[in-house]
Order: sequence, then structure tokens, then C-alpha cells
Amino acid sequence: MNPRLPSPRRTLTADEYVDGVLAGHIPTLARAITLIESHSPRHRAQAREVLDRLVPRSGGAHRVGITGVPGVGKSTFIEALGTHLTELGHRVAVLAVDPTSSRTGGSILGDKTRMESLARNPAAFIRPSPTGGTLGGVASRTRETMLLCEAAGFDVVLVETVGVGQSELVVADITDFFLVLMLAGAGDELQGIKRGLMELADMLAVNKADGDNALPAQRAASTYRAALRLLRPPAHPGADGVGAGAWHPSVVTCSALHNDGIDAVWTEIQAHRVQLEASGAWQQTRREQQHRWLWRMVDDQLRTALHEHEGVKAKLGALEKAVDEGAMSPTVAAEAVVGAFLGRG
Repeated sequence: MNPRLPSPRRTLTADEYVDGVLAGHIPTLARAITLIESHSPRHRAQAREVLDRLVPRSGGAHRVGITGVPGVGKSTFIEALGTHLTELGHRVAVLAVDPTSSRTGGSILGDKTRMESLARNPAAFIRPSPTGGTLGGVASRTRETMLLCEAAGFDVVLVETVGVGQSELVVADITDFFLVLMLAGAGDELQGIKRGLMELADMLAVNKADGDNALPAQRAASTYRAALRLLRPPAHPGADGVGAGAWHPSVVTCSALHNDGIDAVWTEIQAHRVQLEASGAWQQTRREQQHRWLWRMVDDQLRTALHEHEGVKAKLGALEKAVDEGAMSPTVAAEAVVGAFLGRG
């Protein structure tokens, strides 16, 4: 073993975390992710130091969010795409966001068992992340995990969401390209397609386009293209250049099971990046994501500080009881909590 890399049997220093991640040492990367996911106060200072030192070495990866309705074949698709990318020479990290068990607090999907071939690939890294009850199934530290993977040398990061829901907004906000997997043959092809989801998507891919389902998949793709033209007409630059470089979502068909059309999906993802980089939209989007991340972290830290405040803890039980009994409105109770936090009473 490289003498700079830590033993797995002892607590690591910040230097060892940083050196190990930069060396691409997978066990150290896994332990660093566990560190930043920890809710323990004693881990926070070290986690902040490790992140601060590794963030300058991140940012170069292509970040792709992937979602779809249950049964669409997300895991099979991600395994096929990840394998294709490693064959092209890429190093691929898969952040598969697991729902958290309400009883045990642990992940319940077991992504490595769903992507066995990719999990054995030395150029790939799969990290199931428990949601911890965060919005719509997006793990509370997915963004930081992505940055650690980039610092470890992974140049493509695939972020899988639990399913169609509120999580899509959050994942679209931390990735460069948002891919929505669809199915054909489920009745009305537009059923279940939310306008908000269509506005987020950079591509719709109709999966399982094989065998008897090949023709229905082509028909479904045509229906989706028509819907996208109505909901998201192509932008045209005016005299001031507004709309220049805008990307109009594409619709493709594929069969992840038979590895058909996966190369076309990646070609479109690359074309999206080239177009947006040429227009400057790529860089602007990354800056805006950084700003939103900043304020999300401010919100998280304020919430943590509030719950740990001794004045708040002293009053919270009585306030919750008053709300439960109808003696106090939640609005008044909330004002009292904030007042206790700010030392106003």
C-alpha cells in the first residue's frame, strides 16, 4: 500500500483524507463521504476542512441527473451508460440516492446489488446515499459527495433520483444535464408528465424500446416531441442576443437491457455541453448553482444552530404541547422559538 494512504483501522487526519482522495484511493473516498454525511458535531470541523481543501480540485466533471417513473429501468440504464462511458476511457461515479428506512434510518434499495457489473468495474464508483428525510429523496450531502468524487478523478458523475417527485428540482439544480427516462405502452403517453418536469428535462429517453415494444416506443417519442414543442418552443435570439445558445430538449428511444441507443444518449449529452459552453450559458449556470448552494447551506446551518440552542430547547416542549392542545397557533409558537433563539425572551 502507498505509505501516504491511511490504514482502514484507525481514525484519519484531514491530511490523510485529502491525500487519499486526491490519489483516487477508493476506501479513503468512501470514508471521506461518510465523514461529510455524519450528523455528529465532532465530525463537522474536520469535514469542513476536508471539503475546503478539496473543492479547488473539483468542478471538472460532467454532472448528469437521471430520473424516471418506477419500473422504467433506471438502474439498468445507468449500468449500461456507465459501462459505455468506462469503455470510452471515462471514470464514472454513480450517486444513487436511496430512500431512508423510517424505522432503521438505513438505505433500503441496495444499489450495488442492482448494478453488480458496474460495481465491479475498476473505473466506476457507486455510492448509495440515504436521503435522511431530505426534500423528495435527495441526500443532504449529495452536492458535497459529488465534489469529493470529482477531486478523486471521476470525470462523469451520474446522480439517480428515487423517482418522479420534488427531488427532480433539487437534482436539476446541482447537475449540468437532466435526463428523464420514460416508458411507452402505459395508456395515454402524456399521463403523469408534469409541466414542471418537462421544463426541467434536457432530454427524454423512452427506455425498453425493444421487441414488441419497439414500435410503441417510437410512437411515444413522437408524442413527447410534440408536447415539448408546445411547452418549450425553441428560443430564438433577438437583437440583444437573448435566447442565443439555448438548448431545446431532445427525445430519443433506447433499450438499456440490449445496450441499444446508449451511445446516442451520450452523444446528445456531449452536444448539450458544447452548445452551452460556446454561448457562455454553461459557466453562468455553474455560478448560479454555487450561489444557491451557498444559501442552502446557510439555511441548513441556521436550522441546526436553532435546534441545538439551549434557550430553544428549554421552551420547545411547552410550545409544542400548547400547539397540540390548540392553546397556541403554530405561527405564534414559531415566533416564540425564533425569539428564544435571538435572546428576545
